[in-house]
Amino acid sequence: MRDLGLLGAPNARDLGGLPVGGRVVRPGRLYRASALGRLTDEDVPVLGRLGLRTVVDLRDVSEIELAPPDRLPEPAPELVKLPVYDPAHPLFTYVAAVLLGHDGAGYAALAEQGTPGAMAAIYRWFVADETARVNFAAAVRLIADPRHLPSLVHCTAGKDRTGWLSVIVLSVLGVDRAVIEADYLHTNAAAEAVNTTILSALRSRRPDLNEAAIWPVFEARTAYLEAAYDEVERRYGTFDAYLHSGLGLSADVLAALRTNLLD
Repeated sequence: MRDLGLLGAPNARDLGGLPVGGRVVRPGRLYRASALGRLTDEDVPVLGRLGLRTVVDLRDVSEIELAPPDRLPEPAPELVKLPVYDPAHPLFTYVAAVLLGHDGAGYAALAEQGTPGAMAAIYRWFVADETARVNFAAAVRLIADPRHLPSLVHCTAGKDRTGWLSVIVLSVLGVDRAVIEADYLHTNAAAEAVNTTILSALRSRRPDLNEAAIWPVFEARTAYLEAAYDEVERRYGTFDAYLHSGLGLSADVLAALRTNLLD
């Protein structure tokens, strides 16, 4: 895994270099990150040197309005918004508020009911919801088109929606599930400092903060990933069937993805 060293988006990294049998995922083609609104002045030229053609934003407009505007290099890459968001699911609002440093007081009861279970439910929703499937599939089709590469994909924390899209892409490429999981869990080390800072700010405003309830929002956990995998198996039987029947991805798109992202 190649971290980009962005101070304002420490979870940003290149998916290139991951092993695929005797091959590797091609470096410099697909990047994953958190939202880019807190990039420093020094970060922006680092992002510019990637030569990005496309930035895919998986956030909803309500999240974008809460966050600082993304800082993109010039010439600006094409911005494609493919929101994966359920306005009827209060945890989406809660997660966005907490990760942006808001106190989330209105969602304390939800947190105390069991945040890990609610997070797992979001991952099952990624697989089950039609709109989520449509926009995840649209992102894959975009990444499979060389005219859009190099691409960077992000959501708010670069952990959940970006994490599941990365799982989809890496699975198509043939990356071993254990390697995919390790990349997913790398978020915990990459984002630990910024998450600790956010939690400290929340604690200073709310001395009664239930940290045990909130911390699962910040973490990537194997149990969350397993919830999505279990939903794939329950609904489709196999991951290949999920790709074809759930996401509607054609054999040509999957072949193009492998051609463009494998060395």
